[in-house]
Amino acid sequence: MASRLPLSGQEEEASSSTSSAPSNSDPAHAQRRPSRADDDDDGYDEDGADDLDMFGTNESGADVWAEDPLDQPMSFKRKQKQSILSQPGRLLSVMTGNRLGTSPNTRSPNLSGTSTPSHLPGLDTPTRSNGSGATLNGPKDGLPVDWYVEGPGRRVGYDDLTAIDWIFEYTKERQRLRVLYSSATGIVGYIQQFLDASQIWVILVLTGIAVGALAAAIDVTSDWLGDLKAGYCSSGPDGGAFYLNRGFCCLGYDQGAKCVGWKPWAAALGITSAGGKWFIEYFFFLLLSVTFALCAAILVKEYGIYAKHSGIPEIKTVLGGFIIRRFLGLWTLITKSLGLVLAVASGMWLGKEGPLVHVACCCANLFIKLFPNVNGNEARKREVLSAAAASGISVAFGSPIGGVLFSLEQLSYYFPDKTMWQSFVCAMTAAVMLQAFDPFRSGKLVLYQVKYTSNWHGFELVPFAILGIMGGIYGGLFIKVNMAVARWKKSTNWPIPGPVTQVVMVALLTALVNYPNLYMRAQSSELVSSLLSDCSQVLDDPFGLCKTGAASAGTIVLLLFAAVLGFFLASITFGLQIPAGIILPSMAIGALTGRAVGIIMEIWQHNHPGFLPFASYCDPDTKINCITPGVYAIIGAAATLAGVTRMTVSIVVITFELTGALTYVLPIMVAVMLSKWVGDAFSRRGIYESWIHFNGYPFLDSGDDGSGAQSIPDIPAGQIMTRVEDLVVLTAAGHTMASLRAVLESCPHRGFPVVSDPRDAVLLGYISRAELVYNLRTAAAPPRALPPETECFFGRQPLAADPRTTLDLRPWMDQTPFTLPARSSLHLAASYFQKLGVRYVLFTDRGALVGLLTKKDCWVVLHGLAEDAGDHDDHRRGRAGGFGAAGAGRAREDGEGLEERGLLGRGGGGGGDGDADGDDEPISPGVQRGGIL
Repeated sequence: MASRLPLSGQEEEASSSTSSAPSNSDPAHAQRRPSRADDDDDGYDEDGADDLDMFGTNESGADVWAEDPLDQPMSFKRKQKQSILSQPGRLLSVMTGNRLGTSPNTRSPNLSGTSTPSHLPGLDTPTRSNGSGATLNGPKDGLPVDWYVEGPGRRVGYDDLTAIDWIFEYTKERQRLRVLYSSATGIVGYIQQFLDASQIWVILVLTGIAVGALAAAIDVTSDWLGDLKAGYCSSGPDGGAFYLNRGFCCLGYDQGAKCVGWKPWAAALGITSAGGKWFIEYFFFLLLSVTFALCAAILVKEYGIYAKHSGIPEIKTVLGGFIIRRFLGLWTLITKSLGLVLAVASGMWLGKEGPLVHVACCCANLFIKLFPNVNGNEARKREVLSAAAASGISVAFGSPIGGVLFSLEQLSYYFPDKTMWQSFVCAMTAAVMLQAFDPFRSGKLVLYQVKYTSNWHGFELVPFAILGIMGGIYGGLFIKVNMAVARWKKSTNWPIPGPVTQVVMVALLTALVNYPNLYMRAQSSELVSSLLSDCSQVLDDPFGLCKTGAASAGTIVLLLFAAVLGFFLASITFGLQIPAGIILPSMAIGALTGRAVGIIMEIWQHNHPGFLPFASYCDPDTKINCITPGVYAIIGAAATLAGVTRMTVSIVVITFELTGALTYVLPIMVAVMLSKWVGDAFSRRGIYESWIHFNGYPFLDSGDDGSGAQSIPDIPAGQIMTRVEDLVVLTAAGHTMASLRAVLESCPHRGFPVVSDPRDAVLLGYISRAELVYNLRTAAAPPRALPPETECFFGRQPLAADPRTTLDLRPWMDQTPFTLPARSSLHLAASYFQKLGVRYVLFTDRGALVGLLTKKDCWVVLHGLAEDAGDHDDHRRGRAGGFGAAGAGRAREDGEGLEERGLLGRGGGGGGDGDADGDDEPISPGVQRGGIL
């Protein structure tokens, strides 16, 4: 029976935790609780195919124990391999993939000459197909798995907003490969193995092609809609058409002002006065900006709530092992792409680089569904998504190598060597596809790719360092202001308008502020392209950045004014319910500041050429400018981006690939290094980690030395675990189906430890709520139709028990859970969660259960959220003292756990797309749930 001692409760590990991916080693090799069976018998039912007849008998009636192979002498000598030509039949077996004289369904005799029994009395092990026709019965030697002796247990599909079991998924994959390589021999076997190994590469190549095509379409469409705010391309002798943007309409003109095919709205309406022109063009700018933003907000709200924001915080959480269904679905992809085009065209201070990562992962997820072997394994799926994310940055910046490093440094939790190679292939394919489309008809992958002819000088390291410090200050202040706005909107008692109204209000404010300032009026990509340009190579200067003399003073003021206004507009824009990234706005603000500093340095050097640093490095007789303001712009852009995201290596590589000049790597590295140091002085979290923390996403970073390992208090894990007195535990015997249903109805917990009896409490295993509910439901349904008073067992059944009238739940129980001694340190327990990706750890003392710790407990401690997590349970206040995480053990006590509080569609107007299925509605294990759809 369920035993309360004095019974409070615990939440199942999957819902309550992030499932961190393993760090550098395969998590499936982790040491589990010792088993009583042989180590080779580690098989399991991979997707939990249901077989109600689990209590079959040995129809042959033979005494299988009479042929015990251990009674025969055993030899451990390695069997010598024979040549193919040594026996005539071996050549035929190589060609057919079948051993001569044996049937594919017949096992070879063992070494002792006795046949190994394939069926034990009372044990009918279910089998399943792995999707490719191979039957998975058990371990590598083909023996059936004894679910009643050991194993991680059979599983039903993952529920929404729960964590995956990395250990189980990687063990399942090794078992699948073991069966594939042992059963497929000969040429046919090699073909099967080749096809199986090529599935990942097919997915990645298709993803790269799709991402490249989508990125080109988004670039062209957003540019056209953005230019539409100022005018349109009229039909004329130059072959113009309405669907062409200004760049294509004026293709071939060195100066855009001379283009006769482009018609501003004032000219189209026949207005000639200066005041009338300014008013009409201002009106159209406001009207179309607000209209585009409104359409994007409605699309997101009505068709795909998961398409809002950049998506990178959610992708990091998903790659960490959390299930968010529909986040990478088809509707999300469509909504994100269309909404991104409209949001960028509205002129709001947002970017498309981050959302393109989300688009890339959506494309990869759709192609994954074509291959059941990959789609059926959540761990392999996340490896593919990590590789696909690199293609999003590759097409956003035209930087394939930078995309790989971005995925490694910012997104991925588990990034083995093979994933890096896969990321490179996907990023390269996407970049080649984008180059083939050539959306700007300039041979550039992105609009703001530049080339510099002059070199930098030693004295310029000082202003470069100043730009780095300014970038760190900007990043720290931006995160604080942006999160303060988000917290105010969430906690204020004032009547705040709805999300669509908020978007319209911010779009209107942005348009009102942008139009009077020439630099803010332009599209962000066009502005950054002009700021990074070298005046010696510019033919058209629409922004007046190459002015000299006294005219440059006004340029400096406008640049700095635009940077300050852009800072505040970006702070209130990032977080609205539209597709919006923060990478390009940060680069634009940094480039504005850097260009202003560069112009100041240029004026200083021009007016005081005899100043010692200038006289030492600059030749007054040469016609080449000693100072290149564009270099300062790109260094300022890299510094602000580092201050916001806290990335380092990937930003340096991305910037290098944008400029194509290896000589500027050193000043960029100096600026990025200083920016990160200054930003870390404000907060250890970047903008994406701050939003993960704000939304309550259950994410633990195995490599985080800030809010991770360094903040773990040096205390025993027993101070924050849920003690056995507060757990709901199940005993091995004494249950009926009715009593188990009563336990499920009385508490929302998603898992229960199983002990031998209430007095000794010897740990036997752990069973999740989903598996328990599924078994009770299927046992009560035909053909078994067991009555409510049917006895249920989690341990060995009594000899008098009839298997046909009882319910044995051992096959569905994890009989080898991760355990630690009761006095283990919290550091060790946190390492289990961070490095191995486990969902829960049970603590024992000489085999007796003493407590339970879930990943949510560890997450609460590391992130200091105890004040939020402890609101659900008052009777355990003060359980853990003085380290800022009191009551961490309470975090899992509510079925609607902490991780669901900030998730999309949970209590925040998320709508139907975000709602999770009920916890009591597990599907058949034969139909694995789509983890992230």
